[in-house]
Amino acid sequence: MAKRLTFLIIAGMVLGILVGWVLNITHVAGDPALKVWADYLKLLPDVFLKLIKMIIAPLVFATIVTGIAGMGDSAALGRIGAKALGWFISASLLSLALGLVLVNLFRPGVGVGLETADDLGELATGELSFRHFVLEIFPTSAFDAMANNNILQILVFSLFTGVALTAIGEKGAPVVKASEALSHLMLQITDYVMRFAPVAVFGALASVIATKGLGIVVTYGVLVSEFYFGLLLLWTILLSLGAVFLRGRIFTLIRYIREPLLLTFSTASSEAGLPKLFEQLDRFGVPRRVSGFILPLGYSFNLDGSMMYMSFATLFVAQAYGIHVPIETQILMLLTLMVSSKGIAGVPRASLVVIAATLSQFGLPVEGIALLLGIDTFLDMGRSATNVIGNAVATSVITRSEGMLQPLMDDDAEPPHAPTRTSSHGRAGLNVDPEQYES
Repeated sequence: MAKRLTFLIIAGMVLGILVGWVLNITHVAGDPALKVWADYLKLLPDVFLKLIKMIIAPLVFATIVTGIAGMGDSAALGRIGAKALGWFISASLLSLALGLVLVNLFRPGVGVGLETADDLGELATGELSFRHFVLEIFPTSAFDAMANNNILQILVFSLFTGVALTAIGEKGAPVVKASEALSHLMLQITDYVMRFAPVAVFGALASVIATKGLGIVVTYGVLVSEFYFGLLLLWTILLSLGAVFLRGRIFTLIRYIREPLLLTFSTASSEAGLPKLFEQLDRFGVPRRVSGFILPLGYSFNLDGSMMYMSFATLFVAQAYGIHVPIETQILMLLTLMVSSKGIAGVPRASLVVIAATLSQFGLPVEGIALLLGIDTFLDMGRSATNVIGNAVATSVITRSEGMLQPLMDDDAEPPHAPTRTSSHGRAGLNVDPEQYES
């Protein structure tokens, strides 16, 4: 199953598009039967995403605790954290700036004149503030953070736990051993859940195409194609930066992360690929003690695709209403998005919330978001896949900069067991790749 997973996911995508198209052309718009079919098909990805969310909290907790305890070096932990945050901030600014440049270059909203038809529902923009961001970082209860899958809060609690276990030494050994066992248990459960992935991909695409039809992509074809061109350009930049550090191994990284990439793209959910991304980075040579720390942090601070979408969509709405936004205001928007997007932890429909808050702050029509709702799923597919690329490159580059990158494993091999021995510089028990020292 593991060896055929990529093929089966692609097959699920193709079959889902075909079935959705057949349902769409054989039913008139608004037909109750079509809605019933779409709801049943959507049940498949909904179940899959619930299973994924079931795995994430214990997996993140176990990998971080085991990794920090195995590293045994608080200086290495601080160094890795500082490098990660530096990369995340730089990548966020790059993504936001690229979105602004492209939307000014292509001007997809000029002359659109579309009517807002979709209901926005309730967007809790009042929660988007610096105070909310700070409070969302720290958990009131570790159990509450895990119950709500709040990755940032789980990360904070896991950091305290891992450092404390290192401090108490042998007394904490049973907890470290239990965390390591929990990590392996979650990876085994992930293997079971991934068997359902092709079916979920089929249901996700069939449901969307059945209700929206392929025609919506044609209607918004200019916006969709220009946005995806921007994402492709962002991929090129991120992978080129990765190649500076990883050299030819960057092509291997692309091959290894193809499955989490396809999963996130087809389900339009960054979370869908997280467990599989852990496994594939293990095989690429990234120790779990590093990926277990950086990936959860990246899923809160390093959503490159979502960042680009926010700046692109904000100015698209202004253009659609014929509102000229001076360059000085656009730069101020960029800085606002840079700060406000870091406060989206725990906020439903996060990207829309940030865009709505920014539009409101700069006096632009918030209802313009409805122009994007019809194709939001298609745009979300691309930006979710970009988030995976950004976090995979960041994790691999930081691992390489720390001299902790290990030799490649077969991309279908069993993930390596995380060691729990301690030593300075955080390299205890690692089979470090000698190639990184040749130069």
